[in-house]
Amino acid sequence: MASTVNFTGSVDRDLLKRAKVIAAKSDTSINALFNAELRYLVETFESAERSGNQNFTTLLDFSLGRIGDDEALSALGIDSQEDLFLLMAQAHLPMPRLPETVTQGMVDSLHALAS
Repeated sequence: MASTVNFTGSVDRDLLKRAKVIAAKSDTSINALFNAELRYLVETFESAERSGNQNFTTLLDFSLGRIGDDEALSALGIDSQEDLFLLMAQAHLPMPRLPETVTQGMVDSLHALAS
């Protein structure tokens, strides 16, 4: 039987609120959701690493914003962003978010157009 350990972490307030809704709808706990997702991430990564397949690492790097879409497409040997996003969904990885500075620049550009 696996032993458990408590740890302290932080999470975005809105994300936690949304996770609580999912847990309630699923009749489970935040802890159970977290454990299931973390286990999936670790086991998938380890399995890919054992087989020498770097695709999961590439998808994880893309999800975490470490590499851009062009680099991910090239590393995976695909030429379609649609295929990239399908692979992200199949790997149960979240889509990357633009850096805050890029998002703010887009907002500023839109405001400038409205002026």
